[in-house]
Amino acid sequence: MDAVKAYALEHYNDGGWDVIVECWEDTDILECIGDARTVEDALARVSVLVDVFADRQADARHST
Repeated sequence: MDAVKAYALEHYNDGGWDVIVECWEDTDILECIGDARTVEDALARVSVLVDVFADRQADARHST
């Protein structure tokens, strides 16, 4: 979980990771990563949702 939080903070401006930093609690991260055994697996699981957040942010920017 700490590695995911650190990655999110490091990539705050990289499409969607800001949502993890700003809105997610530790319990949200733990629920999302589930039984991931590696940092890479945990990041991949969270990335699926981060991509959705990034798409929504892009849509919002382009709709004005």
